[in-house]
Amino acid sequence: MRIYLDWNATTPLRPEAKAAMAHAWEIGGNPSSVHAEGREARRLVEDARAVVAAAVGADAQDVVFTSGGTEANSLALTPGLTRGKGPAVERLLISAIEHASVLSGGRFAVEAIRHIGVTRDGVVDLDRLRVLLDGKAALVSIMLANNETGAIQPVAEAAEIVHAAGGLLHVDAIQALGKIPFDLASTGADLMSLSAHKIGGPKGVGALVLAEGVEGLAPLLRGGGQEKGRRAGTEDVAGIVGFGAAAKAALASRESDAGREKGLRVRLETGLGEVPGVLVFAEKVKRLPNTVLFAVPGMRAETAVISFDLAGIAVSSGSACSSGKVQPSHVVEAMGYGAELAQGAVRLSLGWSTTEADIDLALEAWRKLADGLLRGGRNTA
Repeated sequence: MRIYLDWNATTPLRPEAKAAMAHAWEIGGNPSSVHAEGREARRLVEDARAVVAAAVGADAQDVVFTSGGTEANSLALTPGLTRGKGPAVERLLISAIEHASVLSGGRFAVEAIRHIGVTRDGVVDLDRLRVLLDGKAALVSIMLANNETGAIQPVAEAAEIVHAAGGLLHVDAIQALGKIPFDLASTGADLMSLSAHKIGGPKGVGALVLAEGVEGLAPLLRGGGQEKGRRAGTEDVAGIVGFGAAAKAALASRESDAGREKGLRVRLETGLGEVPGVLVFAEKVKRLPNTVLFAVPGMRAETAVISFDLAGIAVSSGSACSSGKVQPSHVVEAMGYGAELAQGAVRLSLGWSTTEADIDLALEAWRKLADGLLRGGRNTA
């Protein structure tokens, strides 16, 4: 029996989402059709839209369904966005620890993009944000919780700074949904990205949520008038329905799941710390209850990931990479720890079905790996 400790990469499909999707698959209509079958498909989509909107305190009409978090982020990074009487934003500021889909810059020209540094604890440097803004409007993108370290970012404080300069704030809340309490108003976000498969929904479905009054969102996909003209293409009815069911279930159990997962995380970190030299990143700041990123000087992440896998335990080196290869952590590098630790960072992330026995078995595997590192002088390159 294998143990899954890579919940930040993706989560198992929740029973509630699976059941809702099975029902949706029986509905044969296109949600843009006017006949009875089409109207039923449309009803399912709109019911799910209302649930997702409620999960972040938004209006349903301001939820744009996408093919996932990457598309939601790419759609958000649009030059020319405005809100109210504010100016159109023509430059982009991105924190150095963002997901690759944000670091790519969306549709902004390379010369219009600047990166915001982070502290040694992996928290966005707000003083640096002020300097880069220089009192002028920009679109700023800062994730709510980092997918590698779990560090929760000061997005509400950032929003005040950004709005004072006449700019807009995009918040990638994909890792935070279902794990910590927040909403559109409390974060100050003008745009917010979400993803279904991080909360027990299906892969390939996400959403971009807009605050009231945001204008100028040019669609990535053009064609039909779906999603109020903001994202063309026939909606994935079953996927969207699964997203809604997962969001409802995740929020219902969020408080109890978070408390239990934090206890397991403490148990895990205590065990990891028994090995000399272990460094847990961002341990001094507020983090997601389920996330641990650690490293040991001289240990390569690839060695650790493979060792855990052979022991029947799924972990990762950080963000899931499309190449399927272990890559150095750009987050650890941005925190100023250097290439060696960036190449050795290993992430364990927990979920609603993780047990104490799972943690104990993971620690047993870790002790065996660490014993080999110590006996071998940690020369694992």
